[in-house]
Amino acid sequence: MPILDSNNMDSYSLGGQYGFSAKRIDELGASEYTLALLVVDASGSVGAYRTQIESAIREVVRSCRKSPRADNMMLRLVIFDSRVSEVHGFKPLSDCHENDYKGCLELGGATALYDATCNAIASASHYGELLTKQDYDVNAAVFVITDGMDNSSSATRKLVSDTMAECLRSEALESILSVLIGVNTGSGDLNEYLRVFKKDAGFDQYIAINKASAAELAKLGGFVSQSISSQSQALGTGGASKSLSF
Repeated sequence: MPILDSNNMDSYSLGGQYGFSAKRIDELGASEYTLALLVVDASGSVGAYRTQIESAIREVVRSCRKSPRADNMMLRLVIFDSRVSEVHGFKPLSDCHENDYKGCLELGGATALYDATCNAIASASHYGELLTKQDYDVNAAVFVITDGMDNSSSATRKLVSDTMAECLRSEALESILSVLIGVNTGSGDLNEYLRVFKKDAGFDQYIAINKASAAELAKLGGFVSQSISSQSQALGTGGASKSLSF
């Protein structure tokens, strides 16, 4: 379901139902990259604040393009409902334009949170390994944004944990910053569910947005873009950036 031109992109299999695409390595212009992934819930419950989430995505693109490290960043956008869909694969920030992301969320029904998380982590690890073998310095920043509990994945919570552990163990990436973001966590048992998922899966940080207000979701865009920039600045230090406060 790509919304953007997929020319000069290669497709990769991850051995399951979902793969990913990425810019052809021989067409990259820098010597080091931070691979940024936005993994966004597009289940039916997001409908009430769809435009605000899309605005947050555009803010991430806008702010990262202004970063001094913009030439060393790539972005991949994934959305999920009962299935996982790649809006676009890993591509340089120079090829990302904020207005392209208007209407990027096509809402569905259920929530394949585990499938989407596995795909994101595995894609960063796989592409990072390919880049590392070509003598690029590479790290990653993964942001999973959801307002619900998993109810549609073929992957298990253990598989998410195993995928994260394998990514860290493989040393395909210099480091990976992983952040789980819960939206509308003030109702029901969602907040506790995501706190436990954060721990079980091995995310570095969990952010709880109690209410999906326009102000909080605007703040989200700034938090994600600043975290990506910080992770990019950490490239070459041997470790991940410090987690930022929301």
